[in-house]
Amino acid sequence: MSENLPPKTCTIERLVTKEDDVEKVIRGEKTATRRNGRYADIGEIMELKGQKFEVHKVYQQSLGELTDEAVQTEGFDNVESYKNHILSMHAGMPWLPHMKVWVHEFRAV
Repeated sequence: MSENLPPKTCTIERLVTKEDDVEKVIRGEKTATRRNGRYADIGEIMELKGQKFEVHKVYQQSLGELTDEAVQTEGFDNVESYKNHILSMHAGMPWLPHMKVWVHEFRAV
């Protein structure tokens, strides 16, 4: 399931926790989330308000690789709005193009 991936640093229950993000997932507006660590294995099931979502891709990406299309999977229109959202939640966090994050892509099951 998670071949060639390092151990998880957190649990799938912590992958999507903010209420507005949960609602975006349920509405189908958010099909991916990026985290500093790896929260899920491929094939793992996340349950939000009684609905189930399967993680089908887990990979690393640098912040410099983000495109408007990529952040649309997070429910944002463009990289700038995504960046502003992330920095508003993580005061003092630098936004460095070489900084790697873990992308978790999921779909309803």
